[in-house]
Amino acid sequence: MIGYVTLGTHDMDRAAKFYDVVLAEMGAKRIDTSERFTYWGKKRGLGLLAICRPHDEQPATVGNGVMVALAVRDRDVVGRVHEKAMGEGAADEGAPGPRGPGFYGAYFRDLDGNKICIFTYEDGGPPAS
Repeated sequence: MIGYVTLGTHDMDRAAKFYDVVLAEMGAKRIDTSERFTYWGKKRGLGLLAICRPHDEQPATVGNGVMVALAVRDRDVVGRVHEKAMGEGAADEGAPGPRGPGFYGAYFRDLDGNKICIFTYEDGGPPAS
């Protein structure tokens, strides 16, 4: 249902390098790059993540309570993605672990302060793509 999610950035090159490393651990790659946007995913049109320079040319800010949650296939991928993010300078917002019945996740803030969750359902919930 979601086509893509965008996160604002102050530094396109730095943010793009960060997400190249972190999202590769999920099997995602750069789909498209322009002066204002960079998109990652597994296939165009299937739930892309993007970074952008805000259209209004005002500073990029982090939304209070806003978080992007990215589904992966299992606990090992949750751990590897979180570890890659930490290695690339992300701020830890919650180490990998169970967060409720059937839900296993990890949380971090990217280099611009955007909150990201990497998770998997372990109780037959919706599968990750």
